[in-house]
Amino acid sequence: MDWLELCRAAAAEVEGVLVELPTRDERERVVGVGEGGDDTTAIDDAAERAVVALLDDAGIDFALVSEELGHRAAGSDGAVTVVLDPIDGSINAKRGIPFFSLSLAVAEGPTMADVVFGFVHDFGSGEEWSAVRGGGARLDGAPLDAPLPKDSIELLGLEATKTALVAAHAPALTAIAERLRVMGSLALSLCHLAAGRVDAVASLRPARSVDIAAAQLVALERGVTVELFDEPPLAAAPLDLVPRSRLAAAASPAACARLASALR
Repeated sequence: MDWLELCRAAAAEVEGVLVELPTRDERERVVGVGEGGDDTTAIDDAAERAVVALLDDAGIDFALVSEELGHRAAGSDGAVTVVLDPIDGSINAKRGIPFFSLSLAVAEGPTMADVVFGFVHDFGSGEEWSAVRGGGARLDGAPLDAPLPKDSIELLGLEATKTALVAAHAPALTAIAERLRVMGSLALSLCHLAAGRVDAVASLRPARSVDIAAAQLVALERGVTVELFDEPPLAAAPLDLVPRSRLAAAASPAACARLASALR
């Protein structure tokens, strides 16, 4: 299966959904409750259904772990698992802020260590991030070879940033990070870390596999460190919808440990 081309087609499907639902009122309309426990809005529902239909039409035997539909079993034991967030950064998408993404990972087993392919499409910039386990990371189809993040944290990207969480953690972060960036898509923030655009990333709430499965592979293939520090190791994290641990990612194990220590 050519997963890259299939993911590009999936991104095009979501682009079509964005055209069909152009306004905030249309995108924000609540249509149900997702398996992850959050309200399902029209934009989330339509994007997910479009991507899942594309996967089904491709004739692949796969298990699905997805933001709204939850877990759907495969037809056979040897099938791959597709971990899907059709719109990571959905608040940005609903509000018209051009920083949200399609995140899709393919795994050959039940844990994060089994992810063999990751794809993240930025609907704002149009950038396409992908990685193959053991085969490196790519940006827009070319090998990702930008300068790596700095070991000293000049720019720290924060995600899951409700005001109270930022206020609680900011004092401890002043000792290790010079500046903050709060962008609104954990998948894209990890990709920006892989490109050295930020020097570290932290999620202030526990992350789910649908948020990080694809982008963590992009980051790891660049040699940066990613950890679920409340419940390590990252590699053992199940590919499900349970938010078990906050995430820290940085240029090196030492920098990641400093960040995790500050967040504790």
